[in-house]
Amino acid sequence: MTSIEECTLAMLSLESERADTDLVALVETYAALLFRVAHSILRSKPEAEDVVQDVFVRVLQHRGTLPVVREMRVWLVRIAWNLAIDRRRRIKPQQFDESFADGLVASTIPADQSMDERQRMKIVLLEMERLPKGERHALLLSAVEELGTPEIAAVLGRSESAVRALLFRARARLRERLARGGTR
Repeated sequence: MTSIEECTLAMLSLESERADTDLVALVETYAALLFRVAHSILRSKPEAEDVVQDVFVRVLQHRGTLPVVREMRVWLVRIAWNLAIDRRRRIKPQQFDESFADGLVASTIPADQSMDERQRMKIVLLEMERLPKGERHALLLSAVEELGTPEIAAVLGRSESAVRALLFRARARLRERLARGGTR
């Protein structure tokens, strides 16, 4: 269990006895997913951990309405997404945690390949930053926890056909830019 889960569980354990929905189970079930969502946007572990805690603070604030939430996973991802986007507006792309790209590279490959792979990841991440906002958001949600089109549509507040079009354009644009050598 990570420190974020421990802190959040401690905070929620006091409240969970009074809530109809088992808040501790929500943390155990969704904390890792929410962290990945926030981390994919913020690319900073401390910032992503803060977002996850903020999500569960919101859950506590709305615990009376939790029984009527139809799709808990989508609802929580949407909260994490929006909080991360709000935080992201204060961070410049150049301020991203350098270890984010490093964390995407397998640790089992030789050092020279690892260096090349890190460089390729940084280029891909920079090119993703250059995508139009809607395309970038749909692509991130698709890659994180492999959310399906209906879930992405719910998080972004768009139709499924609009999400499919955004994903198609994002992938095509990213493929084209990377084929040209990226970051031009």
